[in-house]
Amino acid sequence: MTTAPISPSLRAASWIVVFIAILGAWAVMLMMARMSGVDVLGRPVGMNMMPMTTFAALFPMWAIMMAAMMLPTMVPTLATYERLMTSADGTRAGWAGVLLGYGVAWIGFAALIASAQLALIAMGWVDALGAATSGLLTAGLLIVVGAFQFSRTKAICHGKCHAPMTFFLGHWRTGFSGGLDMGLRLGGFCVVCCWGFMALGFVGGTMSLLWMGLATLFMVFEKLPAIGHRLIKPAGAVLILAGLFTAVRSVF
Repeated sequence: MTTAPISPSLRAASWIVVFIAILGAWAVMLMMARMSGVDVLGRPVGMNMMPMTTFAALFPMWAIMMAAMMLPTMVPTLATYERLMTSADGTRAGWAGVLLGYGVAWIGFAALIASAQLALIAMGWVDALGAATSGLLTAGLLIVVGAFQFSRTKAICHGKCHAPMTFFLGHWRTGFSGGLDMGLRLGGFCVVCCWGFMALGFVGGTMSLLWMGLATLFMVFEKLPAIGHRLIKPAGAVLILAGLFTAVRSVF
């Protein structure tokens, strides 16, 4: 183990870039919501709606949404890597590699869920604003995502995201390429851990800034060392109950 000096100015600039990216992504989502003619709940508020029904429109929207929602949850991971820069041979290039790899994983998911949304629109299960048209579909999503919170897959993937120090120590690689590899791996675990909360966008509408904010807040809390592991199953139970309630209302 060697000690790598950290340039205060480079450190500050790196973090400023991350926070500008987060704020910029949220600003773009707000602008897109206004251009689409919806309020913060994703509901139409005028006659000048601009529905997104092509991949060319949906993929950038989901990619920006991933940046807005997932970059805040990555702050503890980046901070953990930075701590290793003083005790191991981590570098600022490796830090940037982790960030890039994480982003690539989520951009890949953005392409996947944009394609899924197009398929749901074609089947008439989701409207042009990305909201489920059927109460039973809404119920099904809530129950499936809730049940996933109790799965071993969720526990394993959450463990990687919840304890990035353990992950880094077990998969440590140096330099930019090493950081990129670790970022891709961590991003993959994070995608599997959090895909359900993205899918729940179809419940209230993918243009709902309220849903985005609440989902982001929950995912941040879910990754906090002190309380994160305690939130998984209670959240799952709430989602399942909400799904059952929605299903009963839809049938009767």
